[in-house]
Amino acid sequence: MSAALLGCYDSFKKQALKANAVIPVLFLNTLFSSLIFLPFILMSPSGQLDGSIFHVASGGWEMHKYIVLKAVIVLSSWILGYFGMKHLPLTIVGPINATRPVMVLVGALLVFGERLNVWQWIGVLLAVASFLMLSRSGKKEGIDFKHDHWIYMIVGAAVLGAVSGLYDKYLMAPVSAGGVGLDRMMVQSWYNIYQCGMMGAMLWLLWWPKHEQTTPFHWSWSILGVSLFLSAADFMYFYSLSLPDAMISIVSMIRRGSVIVSFGFGALFFHEKNLKAKAFDLALVLLGMIFLYIGSR
Repeated sequence: MSAALLGCYDSFKKQALKANAVIPVLFLNTLFSSLIFLPFILMSPSGQLDGSIFHVASGGWEMHKYIVLKAVIVLSSWILGYFGMKHLPLTIVGPINATRPVMVLVGALLVFGERLNVWQWIGVLLAVASFLMLSRSGKKEGIDFKHDHWIYMIVGAAVLGAVSGLYDKYLMAPVSAGGVGLDRMMVQSWYNIYQCGMMGAMLWLLWWPKHEQTTPFHWSWSILGVSLFLSAADFMYFYSLSLPDAMISIVSMIRRGSVIVSFGFGALFFHEKNLKAKAFDLALVLLGMIFLYIGSR
């Protein structure tokens, strides 16, 4: 469910950024997401949500400092991702983002000292091959992977997204397993609030003084759709990650199945080009994810 919703989120984001200013769009996304979770934060202390999946646990700075760092990591990824997506085809961005499970797996190996088995090595190599082939497909549309800074932004966003995934597992894992043991609703609710504050500062200090010389902002209902789909997708993601023995490598892999939805949107609604070659590249990514899944069982 998270993967399907995330694919819709990416597609609405592409539409929201069309000829639009990035910073105010991102600010509104964080604002609407915060408003979605604010009622849960306010209702939880009174006990109205006790025992429900929407209850937000309370905690002091000792816990919130971890959530602030989460907000910084995610917001950095989003800023790079939003600028990159605005200037690149969705059928290029989707497959690049789909390589995140490989980065998560490699990161988990480095952090937890695990080793790749044969199946996982095949999955990693297929993902690398798909990325190289995708660069070839991009050249047909005038996109040079080596010299296009929008590509670097998308890759940077994917790397930070992988870091965020590893950090999520650390936040949710019980203290006995070496994690922080934070409540999932506490993480999702408050990191949206913190991101909104950070984006508000960026809007006021960086964008507003020069907004007349930059790309103008215009309202689009797809901006609201971005927040709704992302909030629902993240809710499903955090819920699955909070379950006992949840493996971030598997969760991240399934979640990146969202690329199928976003690729479909790019083909049907944005009428993007060179779809046959990109579809083959995407198939390699998905095949690599299957090998990762087999190797992680």
